[in-house]
Amino acid sequence: MDYKELALELHKNNIVVDSHLDLAGEIYNRNRAGEKEIIKNHYLESFKKGGFNLIISSLYIDDLFLPEMALRIALGQIRALIEDVESCHGEVMLVKSREDLNKAVNEDKIGIIISFEGLEPIGSDIGLLRIFYELGVRAAGLVWSRRNYVADGCSFFPVEEGQRGGLTRFGVKVVNKMEEMNMLIDVSHLNDEGFLDVLKYTKKPFIASHSNSRTIHGSMRNLSDEHIRAIADRNGVIGINAIKSIAGVKDGEDPIRKLADHIEYIVNLAGAHHVGYGFDLCNGYYKSELKYKFATNNSDSLSSHDEAVLLTEELLRRGISKEDCILIIGGNFLRIFNNILA
Repeated sequence: MDYKELALELHKNNIVVDSHLDLAGEIYNRNRAGEKEIIKNHYLESFKKGGFNLIISSLYIDDLFLPEMALRIALGQIRALIEDVESCHGEVMLVKSREDLNKAVNEDKIGIIISFEGLEPIGSDIGLLRIFYELGVRAAGLVWSRRNYVADGCSFFPVEEGQRGGLTRFGVKVVNKMEEMNMLIDVSHLNDEGFLDVLKYTKKPFIASHSNSRTIHGSMRNLSDEHIRAIADRNGVIGINAIKSIAGVKDGEDPIRKLADHIEYIVNLAGAHHVGYGFDLCNGYYKSELKYKFATNNSDSLSSHDEAVLLTEELLRRGISKEDCILIIGGNFLRIFNNILA
């Protein structure tokens, strides 16, 4: 069997989703440096080659700007993303509703859904959730790997720290409000205590947009077997993270095979309906940040989105069925967003 040709066919003829990309932040940073048309010049070709229909763009605020600038920068990132989408002349669109999602899929456009990566921009004002919803935000990672008013983030590896907490009193109100508003809850970067609280205080499916298996690689950024089963029991989805340090890619190791190890493990543990692609490709974002302007970075297992086909090829080679691969490359996250976008 020609696995490469089959992978290309699957990406061409089925829905392909990346559930985490710091796109809005990169556009905002590049705009500050005087650059325009970021999606068109840096991403559109690779999105098309990879067959991507839907990208989840995060709003991430660097530590440097916390707490005072979080709200302002989040609004700036949304503004920058909207203007950049408009510069694509109809090839890319923001997705705010199920109708938008269907339009993006049926008219062969690339849909962008906005999500928080850490709720620092709302501070302790739950009313701001409604404002961001009106601006198009449809999902939220509750935390990045730090503490905010909602919860505690996890460290990447063991660190010296004081007592950790789960969801705060405010955090419980936030997840309840998000479910009421049909905003999707994302537990990537949340610590174990917070994960258990999300299970306790919510009822709907939730996701881990860019997290891997802790059994395959023991970073606290990854999910334990119990976490994976819990997400599956809620009919949620886990997006596989392609950052080498989170996937556990060692020097000289084939990163595609390592990503496939994580996916294969989750498929065997919880089923093919609960895993997808959430690559978190960061090289472009690092290049856009002023503090990294003269530095090189090679954190990503994939050089661009079109290389996602190589991962699908590896999954097929390992015996994962064509039908299951269709779910993994995008069908599972399409299901989630069809349900949440009321």
